[in-house]
Amino acid sequence: MTGPEKDEALISRFAPPLLALLLTACSASSATTAATGKDGPVDAPVDAVRVAMPADSPAPPATRAGVADGKWTATPDTARFGYAGEAPALSLECRKGSLVVTRNVAAPVGAAALFALQGSGYILRLPVDATAIPGQRGYVWQGAIAPNDKRLTLFKGKFAGTLPGGGHIEVPASEVPGTLIKRCAAREA
Repeated sequence: MTGPEKDEALISRFAPPLLALLLTACSASSATTAATGKDGPVDAPVDAVRVAMPADSPAPPATRAGVADGKWTATPDTARFGYAGEAPALSLECRKGSLVVTRNVAAPVGAAALFALQGSGYILRLPVDATAIPGQRGYVWQGAIAPNDKRLTLFKGKFAGTLPGGGHIEVPASEVPGTLIKRCAAREA
């Protein structure tokens, strides 16, 4: 047998048992166990612990269907998107040479996540942390980005955002965030 023939013989001899072993390993998981829920057996992690939420803990806001009916408002350093009679759902603020993005939904103390934003042909996965806001109860999600980052173009058109535990938000196009971003980038230069 020559080199290529020998290789083919080895592959045909060992590939089927290795494939069977791989499939067996993938189908059996020792990390879960059958627990009993109200609807019968449920797969759950072996070390799972159910923790009750405090009674005074706010529930996440309901996800709004379709294009949001909220509106943008602005001050010289801030652009806020929200719905009438509610706290802003999303805020952009020019602070110390950065654009600070705040998703105003409850965040667990010490948590970190990626706020996935998509629009205008751009995708931005913004690292956010649970942050206490002075004068506000609890923690919200907040992250910062350089105001000259090209991905911020997504804020100039219709965009959507998703945050673990914070739901999905759809925001209509507006010139308000683009104006703030431009002003913030000019200050940095």
